Amino acid sequence: MNAITPMQKRVAVLYGGISAERDVSLSTGAQVIAALREAGFEVSPIEVTQDLPATIGALAAAKPDAVFNALHGRFGEDGCIQGVLDWMGLPYTHSGVRASSVAMDKAAAKAVFSAHGLPVAAHRVVSPQELEEADPLPLPYVVKPVDEGSSVGVTILREGDNRREEIARNWRFGHRIMAESFIPGRELTVAVMDDEPLAVTEIATGNQFYDYEAKYADGGSHHVLPAPIHPDVTAEALRIAVAAHRALGCRGVSRSDFRYDDTAGEPGRLYLLEVNTQPGMTRTSLLPEQAAHRGIGFPALCAWMIGQACHGP
Repeated sequence: MNAITPMQKRVAVLYGGISAERDVSLSTGAQVIAALREAGFEVSPIEVTQDLPATIGALAAAKPDAVFNALHGRFGEDGCIQGVLDWMGLPYTHSGVRASSVAMDKAAAKAVFSAHGLPVAAHRVVSPQELEEADPLPLPYVVKPVDEGSSVGVTILREGDNRREEIARNWRFGHRIMAESFIPGRELTVAVMDDEPLAVTEIATGNQFYDYEAKYADGGSHHVLPAPIHPDVTAEALRIAVAAHRALGCRGVSRSDFRYDDTAGEPGRLYLLEVNTQPGMTRTSLLPEQAAHRGIGFPALCAWMIGQACHGP
């Protein structure tokens, strides 16, 4: 992957936001701001709050050549802020409105993946009331919000688990719940830059799964790069990640997350869980790790993303 020297010099970085992933975005934004300055850009940090007119005013005042969208979660990677930036005619990093909104909606994304022949686990979308009344799938299964990231609100329900009704009654992530068959095995991820897959990382954690704590707490997980898996599975994971990136219409970078069931031995079976259109961008996040594995340093990665910035679908 050849680094691209961008023509844009003035960059606004949007970070913070109002989603459950605000803290993650603050961390991403701080790292990106420092990296872009190191790469020679004139950077205007804009911390996003509930005050949308203030964000628009800050963007107008900054007059950036491009916007680095370091927001995560709802209103940041679901097409909302992308629509605002399109309206303002500002080029921005990552995917556009359509790809962002579809990828963020797990039900819509799985429909796209299935239509393109990509492997997904059995799943159903139910209401909190339906979950309270009965198991939507055979145990064990996973329940998760349809449109949150960073494993916010994700729970595994197993045989003998009596938490289903309590989870349903206390659900606070909207009116739709994604129920998905639990896939045993290992957690894998593949980053894509401009239709090229970078590598396969295995995410090892002592937790039940790669949950919010495992993602962000010190020592919550460790990354094995390249993943110690069968070469045929490596090739298939790389292929599926690119296919999912293209199926959604992503641009710039994305990261596809998988479960790999090797419980009966290798080669096992891959299941595509989701595509992240705005992966975490701290220096130790999965995408920057894979880029570094390919010889692309963090400032160069951020500069490349600015070079890819545009607006539109």
